[in-house]
Amino acid sequence: MKEKVLTQRNTNQTLLDTYPLFIRNWFSGAIQWWVAAVLIGQWMFGLYILFRFTMPWLLGDLDESQFTTMIRGYKNGDVFNNGVLLLHIIPVMLISLSATFQLIPFVRNRLPNFHRWNGRLFLVVGFFGAISGLYMTWGIGSRLSDLGAIGVSLNGILIPIFVYYAWRTAIQKNFKLHRRLAVHTFILINGVWSVRLYLMAWFMANPGGLGNTRTIDGPADIAISFASYLLPMAVAELAFWAERRRTPKSILIGAIFLTLMAILTTFGVFAASTMMWLPRITAAL
Repeated sequence: MKEKVLTQRNTNQTLLDTYPLFIRNWFSGAIQWWVAAVLIGQWMFGLYILFRFTMPWLLGDLDESQFTTMIRGYKNGDVFNNGVLLLHIIPVMLISLSATFQLIPFVRNRLPNFHRWNGRLFLVVGFFGAISGLYMTWGIGSRLSDLGAIGVSLNGILIPIFVYYAWRTAIQKNFKLHRRLAVHTFILINGVWSVRLYLMAWFMANPGGLGNTRTIDGPADIAISFASYLLPMAVAELAFWAERRRTPKSILIGAIFLTLMAILTTFGVFAASTMMWLPRITAAL
């Protein structure tokens, strides 16, 4: 009887010893899952831009008929605004295919030169993408409603601010703060990508479009326009908080929210790929 009690105590002690390790593995695994989902989604988006816009541009076959899915697309003869549009769209292909590598520790640690130059490219493209996006939204009317454009406009305003501080902390070699700011900058620059994920996920889960309007100013539309960057930024900040605290409870909380974020991103990538990107890639081939 005494030996049975001792065995039970030893078993319980072993479970207590491995519990924090399990949580840490869950935490890191959830981050890897989220990053992997983002990588796949970014590549799908990059390939969509390549076949839908970049290849016709390189071949000289651009025509306004190819931009019918955009609020305000390419207009034959409008040289300046077409240039702004292409400056906004084409470079996104480059950062969609390469920017996610910035989040991978192996790349940061083993390929520092690639990490630095890839990061600079990402920040520069993101900065000009934000400026051109704001110009198109409010300068040439690339919006369906003023209310529906507020969320994406705030996203565009925040991008240059975070780009500045991410670049500055890198120059100052304050890598701990730089990592945190760079992650938030990555999320902000990819805000319009996240809008597509969340909107398509919402349409797939809610085929009736409850809360959506044709002018993208319904309750669901507005919520998605803000959640596209505020939600992943909040989860990322929670993960950084958990890393700083390093307690089983904080790591557990971080792991739970990271897992939920990874599930949402995976579902969004699937929905956007099947409902938007793959059909348009196929049509362009």
